[in-house]
Amino acid sequence: MSDLLLELLSEEIPARMQRRAAEDLERAVTRALKEAGLEFSTTQAFSTPRRLTLFVEGLPTEQPDVIVERKGPRADAPEKAIAGFLKSVGLERDAVEERDTDKGKVLYAVLSQQGRPAAQVIGEILPTALASIGWPKSMRWGAYEMKWVRPLHSILCMFEGEVVPFTFGHLTAANMTAGHRIHQPHRIIVNNVSDYRLYLDAAKVMFDDRQRERVIRERAAELAGAEGLEVAPDDALFAEVNGLVEWPVVLMGSIDADFMDVPPEVLTAAMRGHQKYFALRAADGSLAPRFIFVANLEASDGGAAIIAGNERVLRARLADAKFFWDQDRSKPLRANVLNLEGVIFHADIGTLAEKVYRMEIMVPGVIKHVPGADHGEVANAVRLCKADLLSEMVGEFPELQGVMGRYYALNDGESPAVAGAIADHYRPQGPADPCPTAPVSVAVALVDKIHTLVSMFAVGLRATGSKDPFALRRTALGIIRLVLENHLRIPLRAVFLDVPPPAAKPDTQIDGALADELLAFLADRLKVHLRERGIRHDLISAVFALTGEDDLVRLIARVEALQGFLASSDGENLLTAYRRAANILAIEEKKDSTSFAGSDVNPGGFVQDEERKLFDELSAISARVDDRLNEDAFGEAFTTFAALRPTIDSFFENVTVNTDNAALRVNRLRLMDKVRVLFHSVADFSLIEG
Repeated sequence: MSDLLLELLSEEIPARMQRRAAEDLERAVTRALKEAGLEFSTTQAFSTPRRLTLFVEGLPTEQPDVIVERKGPRADAPEKAIAGFLKSVGLERDAVEERDTDKGKVLYAVLSQQGRPAAQVIGEILPTALASIGWPKSMRWGAYEMKWVRPLHSILCMFEGEVVPFTFGHLTAANMTAGHRIHQPHRIIVNNVSDYRLYLDAAKVMFDDRQRERVIRERAAELAGAEGLEVAPDDALFAEVNGLVEWPVVLMGSIDADFMDVPPEVLTAAMRGHQKYFALRAADGSLAPRFIFVANLEASDGGAAIIAGNERVLRARLADAKFFWDQDRSKPLRANVLNLEGVIFHADIGTLAEKVYRMEIMVPGVIKHVPGADHGEVANAVRLCKADLLSEMVGEFPELQGVMGRYYALNDGESPAVAGAIADHYRPQGPADPCPTAPVSVAVALVDKIHTLVSMFAVGLRATGSKDPFALRRTALGIIRLVLENHLRIPLRAVFLDVPPPAAKPDTQIDGALADELLAFLADRLKVHLRERGIRHDLISAVFALTGEDDLVRLIARVEALQGFLASSDGENLLTAYRRAANILAIEEKKDSTSFAGSDVNPGGFVQDEERKLFDELSAISARVDDRLNEDAFGEAFTTFAALRPTIDSFFENVTVNTDNAALRVNRLRLMDKVRVLFHSVADFSLIEG
């Protein structure tokens, strides 16, 4: 068994693409190896800013011999057809087999294909495998026709200590690579995987991206801990910085005290966004006047000049941030509201000013369902929630929208509840983002998200397949989380219908049909959201379909009660009984070209006790179930429902629905419809799977 070493050296690959590219390389090559009959034991893929590397261990030196069967024409086929088949397989007539099939005797050629040297096969399959790798963006360079994410410099490919000299584009694979761009830029000759590991480490290249990130994290924690600090959690930044260096050298710098009165979110944004620096926290959680960064080289002075240079660059960045901070506070936040007329929210919906105005109209209809939400504070927060978008700070750091509005509102003397709502109204922005809980914040967030979702749907904008350019799924999930996590009993249909038409299209109809579509969209998002809680998606559909439920809290309670009921033996048997009744009705309605739905049952037409008893219990249980449902006592409703089991079991054991007596048959089919109606009073059981 032997190992394959493959490296592609290029100009710097964007950090966000590296890990995915390494995985794509591994997937493409291993798939090609398997298709060629070359099995292996393990694979490892690595990435740095300049190279993608793949180790494949445990490969055979030869392809295995294989037996291939080729099916030919029938044995009694015309001679010309048989001759063509024999020529294609290179055999004489007496060297092929005749096999019996359901179509008569058929010719089969059994061919033995001798395996070739693995190195030869690898050289043939790698160009196609590499060409199959897709990039989010790729480029051509020079006069070359090939495409790659960045210009390729060389390809290293070794198997059994020998070069596999395949050609990819203008490059031919060899046994050479290069070290660190600054420390060891010269070419390095590599013969095998062991050489590669040893020589690249000596050349200041840590090619294992997982090892690099581990080194960065550990060294950053050591430097911070030495001063009683800790690195602010930021997995995304660690991953990005890891993709910027081949030889990580972690250093610490200082922030001038003059900037420490600027909000910590601003300092962090300036360090993170522009410079890829890590913020540090003191023991009390406050931002420390220190930062950590990662250099890509070892300096002879221990990094002193690099630290000074980074401190100088950060000082200039923070000076700008402090200027924006002071400039924005020189006028009240409310002064920006009128200028929102100049900002387009969406061409088919209107400006931000028009959106805010319509949000204000929605406030009364929403806050009555949010306990503790003060009308004045909610209206004030809605009025101001978009104003910080016109601030200098948010213009420079868009990710601070809402956050800066909170600071500016407090500076203007607004209440903490109003300021907090301005900061929180964009939340939650995903499944892991904290959900607002303060009443004013919840109300403003709901108004904003409901207005956005309804307006987008009203002008024909939808999320389709994998495309959701306006984040409508995220908006719907935000509404769901705000409602469920705050236990809000809010009738969403009525709230949707109260949303004013978009200013850009005032004739847009926001009607019942649109409300139904919006509720169905929320139901789809709800299924995804509740999957982790083990709540079955078909039960959500079953409850949502017939009840038209738009109170999400009540809907979930009913679904959970239904799931518990179906898990019991009574529920399982009643589901079977429902399906039997529904199937009988479906077949007979089709046969008679009629519908028995809503037809009156004639109690005087019963001839068996089981019919009378089922009819009486259906009427009694239906009334009791309705009472329990009206009181939101869903568990009790299903307990009442379960009392029907012995009676319905007895009916199906002793009564023939499709009797020869036409009048009796129709009456019994109407009784089956009454069974169906009772089941559908709690959920559409036809949508329940399993």
